Amino acid sequence: MTLTALNRPTSLVESVCEQLAALIRSEKSAEERWLPAERLLAEQLGVSRTVVREATKRLEQQGMLEIQHGAGIKIVDKLHKPLNGALNTLVPDEKDRITQLVEVRLALEPENARHAALRGSAAHLKTLKACHERFVAAESFEERVQADMDFHCFLAEASGNRIASLLIQSLSELLQASLTHGYSRVTKDQAVKDHAAVLAAVLKRDGDAAALAMKAHLLNARDDLGLKSTSRR
Repeated sequence: MTLTALNRPTSLVESVCEQLAALIRSEKSAEERWLPAERLLAEQLGVSRTVVREATKRLEQQGMLEIQHGAGIKIVDKLHKPLNGALNTLVPDEKDRITQLVEVRLALEPENARHAALRGSAAHLKTLKACHERFVAAESFEERVQADMDFHCFLAEASGNRIASLLIQSLSELLQASLTHGYSRVTKDQAVKDHAAVLAAVLKRDGDAAALAMKAHLLNARDDLGLKSTSRR
């Protein structure tokens, strides 16, 4: 017997989610943004407060909203949040998570560097250079980790590929854990040299050199973590 899926009408909650998501995407601003109070949203949308509450909870789980009790509903850009939250469950062993992270980064980040060199705007490259300078000047452990993370995130953004950029953001918590382990074993000296090589190639608009420099950096980072080496081909 073969069953055919029934056409299901969109629920009120789904409809509210769609409207709110469209509103969030349409309003870009560097300033903090907040949705109207739950009661006002219910009135404007013509639904119950229960429907609004369920819809905003779903959007919070998706990283688009942040419900702050006593303050309101804040619009945020944390679309990477769902994957970050799932990683610990999917790969419970931390060493395995970091090992798999290195494999993913080796597949993704050399191409990010290549595309950043070929596509990055002048503003992107200026931000990347400033980030590297902040990394060089970083003295505290926390500053080193944050500046290192920012360099890779800005590079992904400069690639012009929104999906690649979102993937790097999605791995941010695991990347932070990886960098924390690495800097507990070694200084930032090699990473500074590696970042400088990537940056120089990007500024020269040399995509092949940028990709090779990023691959070399990630292999060095893998060694710093004490992970088992594999073929460099």
